[in-house]
Amino acid sequence: MPLTDIQIKSLKPLEKIYKKSDGGGLYLEIPPTGNKRWRLAYRFDGKQKILALGIYPQMGLRDARERREEAKKLLRDGCDPSEQRKVERLTRTINSANSFEEVAREWFSVREKEWRSSHAEKVIGRLCKYVFPYIGDKPTSAVKVAELLDVLRRIEVKAPDTAHRVRQDCERIYQYAIRTERAERNIGADLRGVLSVPREEHYAAVTDPQQLALLLRDMWDYKDQSRSSLFTAVALRLTALLPVRQNELRHMEWSELDFTKAEWAIPAAKMKMGQPHIVPLPRQALALLEELRPLSGRPYVFPNYSPRKDGTSPCMSGNTVRMALRKMGYGNDVVTPHGFRATFRTLMDEVLEERIDIVEQQLAHEVRDPLGRAYNRTKFLKERKRMMQRWADYLDELRMEGNHSS
Repeated sequence: MPLTDIQIKSLKPLEKIYKKSDGGGLYLEIPPTGNKRWRLAYRFDGKQKILALGIYPQMGLRDARERREEAKKLLRDGCDPSEQRKVERLTRTINSANSFEEVAREWFSVREKEWRSSHAEKVIGRLCKYVFPYIGDKPTSAVKVAELLDVLRRIEVKAPDTAHRVRQDCERIYQYAIRTERAERNIGADLRGVLSVPREEHYAAVTDPQQLALLLRDMWDYKDQSRSSLFTAVALRLTALLPVRQNELRHMEWSELDFTKAEWAIPAAKMKMGQPHIVPLPRQALALLEELRPLSGRPYVFPNYSPRKDGTSPCMSGNTVRMALRKMGYGNDVVTPHGFRATFRTLMDEVLEERIDIVEQQLAHEVRDPLGRAYNRTKFLKERKRMMQRWADYLDELRMEGNHSS
């Protein structure tokens, strides 16, 4: 007779394993441990076989009977249910290994070695927050364009710029998936131009020489009462003298500086474009660094005097120079630390009339030769050394002319 739920619940374990049939080859196996297990007995190709279906009560009576009927259908179609189970397990294993999240993490592990740690953290953070919860468990090749677009639209509502970055990340992930034969189509590339164009972010910069002269005098006169006052003052001045990104400046290490060659060699991992970069050091910059040399005693030129909870003391905060400018009365709408890069580019082109390709090379922008090849880090180094000294001298002239006239 067929089993009932009441009967199954009343079955108690005995000293030896025993069975209770539900009919059609389906039975419940009760071992001494008491774990009731569904089994299906069937014949295939003249051989008696047993298929494990699941554990009771996780698999109830109704579900067990449905599995029995599914197995019978396979038998009618000439398929062995046990072999079909193996195929399904293998498919799940393959799909799991080829899921979007697995492929994305594999791609990330390859690329993160080329990136700054801060950039790598942003990339994996975006994927974990915005993408993996929605399509992470799907096989990469099974994600549809509409599904990825839905993910991007969710982001776009609140953060259009982030949505664009996520789309770019996905395009690169699919490039990797195609190369490793986990996808045949780049659906990230298919969505180019679909999202709204984010508003371009401009960094406030001073490009008028007379206004710059006033700003420079204030920067060179900067003082506060903090322990790190001298380090902040030097960082301010180097922001003007060496138009590098603030992350590059604050992560400057003594081991990267060559005082003999007057060069600062920034490793690829610290650069936005992932390529090593050489910054020529004019005399004025060398003098400022020499002033700090006996005071630091740490790997970073600009240490943070507020140690973390684990006792480590990293480099100065990314807002240090910005806050110093605020204290002097210069708001974000007037000037930002990053804006000095625009100051450098504009005045080098319009006032000092330097070659723009050499200026761009110094700014670590991607510059290509007539054959389309990217210049290496030593390209134009002689010219850039002359140019950076000329820039530092020009800043001195602006600042000192203001002092003479006062």
